[in-house]
Amino acid sequence: MMDIKLIPMYIRIIVGLLALANVVYGIMGYFKPSQIFENSTEGIDVTGTGAKYAGFEYASRNLAIGIGLLIAAIAGGPQSIVMITGIRALIEIQTLIINIVIRKINEGFVTALVFLAIELFVIISISI
Repeated sequence: MMDIKLIPMYIRIIVGLLALANVVYGIMGYFKPSQIFENSTEGIDVTGTGAKYAGFEYASRNLAIGIGLLIAAIAGGPQSIVMITGIRALIEIQTLIINIVIRKINEGFVTALVFLAIELFVIISISI
């Protein structure tokens, strides 16, 4: 692993931007929890308490990952950046697998693919 002083600033900026995206997405989830269901709401009452709580859980997960990434980017510790970016990459892989299984290749799939590429770039850049 690289020494903290050797982590390029552009890597920390990329991680910081990923963190801000997660924080904003997490906060948005508290105001519109139905976003978790995308366009697949057949048989789901998105106005019900269960759907709202599921949306809040989704939002809190994104908010927590965003705050963790922000702290890691500010601190600049290579292990913490790799670990939290790795967690975020696993979530993107989960999204890709779900979309492949349900045969729904859309903008959500492409977005997850782009974010996964960025996260793998960060992880590989730090690990080399």
